[in-house]
Parts: sequence; structure tokens; C-alpha cells
Amino acid sequence: MGMTGGMSPKQVLEKIQADGLKLVDIRFCDLFGQWQHFTVPAAALKESSFTDGFGFDGSSIRGWKTIDQSDMIVVPESDTAVVDPFYEEPTMTLIGNVVDPITKEEYSRDPRGVARRAEQYVVSAGIGDTTYFGPEAEFFIFDSIHFANDPWSSYYLIESDEGHWKSGEDGPNTGYRPKPKGGYIPVPPVDQLQDLRSEMMLTMEKVGITTEASHHEVATAGQCEIDMRFDSLLAMGDKLQWFKYIVKQCAVKAGKTATFMPKPIFGDNGSGMHCHMSIWKNGQNLFAGDGYAGFSDVGRWAIGGLLRHAHSVIAFTNPTTNSYKRLVPHFEAPIKLAYSSRNRSAAVRIPMFSSEPAAKRFEFRCPDPTATGYLAFAAITMAVVDGIQNRIDPGDPMDKNIYDLPPEEMANVVDAPTSLESALDALEADHEYLLRGDVFDRDFIESYLAYKRTNEVLPMKTRPHPLEFGMYFDT
Repeated sequence: MGMTGGMSPKQVLEKIQADGLKLVDIRFCDLFGQWQHFTVPAAALKESSFTDGFGFDGSSIRGWKTIDQSDMIVVPESDTAVVDPFYEEPTMTLIGNVVDPITKEEYSRDPRGVARRAEQYVVSAGIGDTTYFGPEAEFFIFDSIHFANDPWSSYYLIESDEGHWKSGEDGPNTGYRPKPKGGYIPVPPVDQLQDLRSEMMLTMEKVGITTEASHHEVATAGQCEIDMRFDSLLAMGDKLQWFKYIVKQCAVKAGKTATFMPKPIFGDNGSGMHCHMSIWKNGQNLFAGDGYAGFSDVGRWAIGGLLRHAHSVIAFTNPTTNSYKRLVPHFEAPIKLAYSSRNRSAAVRIPMFSSEPAAKRFEFRCPDPTATGYLAFAAITMAVVDGIQNRIDPGDPMDKNIYDLPPEEMANVVDAPTSLESALDALEADHEYLLRGDVFDRDFIESYLAYKRTNEVLPMKTRPHPLEFGMYFDT
């Protein structure tokens, strides 16, 4: 199922004709999920385009092959067809899969291909026929952002009229602003972003995303959440790309800016992306049963696999150095690798809103919205499948507040990684489960590790931080 319920190539061409569309936008993403695009005249899209694709130069795309192997083909998928809600000239958009022009094989560094193969692997392994994901992506909306990083100077400055610090400013001032950690769902005028979120929500509906709720989140200065209704793995990966694009576009159109950075503001809540997951077979939810919290053995083994591989999964679900400013102990972050039906400090929670078997799922609370859905969902799925195949017991649930445990019990609870570097090391040490069914391959993992270490971990490690001047300048 694609965004529009699965149009065939012929139907896409008919719609372009019927709506008088003159342009077609072809989209795909780089190794880390940044959407890329080029536009072709509508006449260039033929039925054969959906098998032959369009050639482009991939040499400048982050994390991709070198200049001598740069020719790439992107093959659009007809069931992703939807009209872009922002372009001045109405334009049909299609999401494509990246293919090697010589071998005609899927390009291993295309994240969408990873997601597609993960979805297929669940089927071919005989586990289930549908893998569902429901991500809750939080984000901040600021009025303006300034940052610069030079060898002699470094700073960032967030401007937000909703920031609590604005209440002390001169001039006319209403004083209606969320306090730090006080932004959870007050009505306007404290919530200043209702209308903008509504616009985002309705734009999402236009491209085929069913939304379930929109609200202000805990932090001051414009933290928001819009929830999408769950969908199958690949379709949800596509929807998350649209989600981020729509949030950013609507913000910019309103003269503001949106960020999915997990921790832009010190001392207030970060943005997470809790991921709900279940696997179904023949219309039955495999996670529903009569065990703990209404879970089945399959569901428990699924959690066992996720907890066993969590450190390496987190290299994809929390893929930035900023991710680990949110994943720190003793805040509300889920850094304890345990499961529970009511404990939000546990990494895996089994929601208890409903006792219906259809509603049974687990919620992985570590991920944040810098993750690419394609890669995050695929990695979670592969860990879950390993758990089911090997009947990995997750141990006992952790129903007390983890931070109040006596030291001897605390020693048994493993922490999530505390840095991108340690998550990448875990991925390097534990990735065999990801290679099954050729879902990920070694080249993908090696290029991911190399790029992250060279371009993110090292620059962060070797650069003085403004706070260090405050702490050490006079020592």
C-alpha cells in the first residue's frame, strides 16, 4: 500500500493527464534519510519509466559511492504518487528506489531498499505478513535560529517568542508562555502554535497521512507533537519522510523554522520518537496473548531480541551526537534497557490503554526524530525477528521506578549507550542479525560507520565547547 492506496503506473499517468499536471518530482534519500529530488516534465514520465527509471549523478550524495561509480538510476514507485501540497506549480511527486545502472540491482546504500527488504524478510522467514509501526515524532518550532562554528568562535542562538525567557522583556508583553517543562497541553494563548500545527495536520491528510492527535509538548519554546496512525513498515517510512517535510515547509511558510534535533534546549525536555510496533499474520496480532500485560510468548521474545541488540539498534534509532544529550540518566529519558507495562523510564513499554488483542504492541521509547524511519524501523524489525527465531527471553518486567531500585537490583539493568561513538562501536560488534536476508549488507554498515565517525563523532570530539570556557578559562 502506498500513499494513495496503490495507483498503477497507468493510473498515475491518467491522473497527471486528468489534472493537467505539467511536472513530476522524483524523490529518494541519501544514506542518512535526507530527501533528495529532481523534477522532470510530465511528458518524460512514461509507463516504461516505472521499470527503467531515471538516471542521475550520485557522486555528490552524502555517504554514497565515489565519482568513478557515480551513475545511478532511480525507479519511481507508482503507489507513492501524490501531488506536492506546497509547490506553486501543481506537481506530481513519486518516491523512487535507487538501482545500480550496470547490475540493475538495488543499491545497497539506499535506506528505502533496506526497509523494503526488512518488510519482505518478516514474510520470507515465515514470521508474519505485516509489520506495523507507529512513530510519535516530536519537534520544536522556533521563530528564528542562528548558529556558527569557526575555529575561533562558536555559538547558537534560539529565538522563540514562546520561550519562557521572553516574559521578562521590555515593551508590551502578554506573559502567556509555557514554563520550562510546563508546555504539556495548555490551551492557547499559552500554546501559541495551535493554528500552525492544524495546518501541518491538514496538509498531512492531503498527502494520505491519517493523523490521530496534535498537541503542544512538555518543553517551552514551541515543542510540539503530531501523531500519525500506524501503518506497515515501508509505507510508514515514506510517511515519516513526508511528515518531516511538511512540518518544516509549513513552519518556513509561516516565517518560522522547525527542528527535529532531540535536544536543542538545555534544561528542558528533548524530542523523542517513541516507536510502536506489532507483527500480524492472517489478520491476527502475534503479540497478543494471555501473558504479562496481555502479551504472547512471541511478543515477549520480540522484546527479548530488541533488548539484546538494543545497543546496535540505537546506532540507527538515535543516529546523532545530539541524540545523547537527550538519552541521559535521571531525566525522563528511557535509558534503562528493560520492559514494563507502566514504567516510562523503561526502554520498552507495553501500553495498557486497551485490553483489545488488536491494540497489543510494544513501544520502544529510545528513538528520536533525527532517525530515518527506513533504517530505524528495519533495525528494530531485524532485532525483533532474531528474538522470535531464537526465543530470547527478555527476563522479568521492571515495574518499579527504575531510579528508585536498590543498588543490587540496579546492577542488573543495562543502560542504553551514552554516546554516538559507543552506539557505533556496538553496531560494529553486533550486526550479524542485520545481514540476514540481505536486509542490510556489510558495505552499508561499513560506510555508515565510517561516515558517522569521520564527519560527526570526530569533529564533535576535537572542538572546544563554549561551556568549557566558562568552566576552565581561569584555571
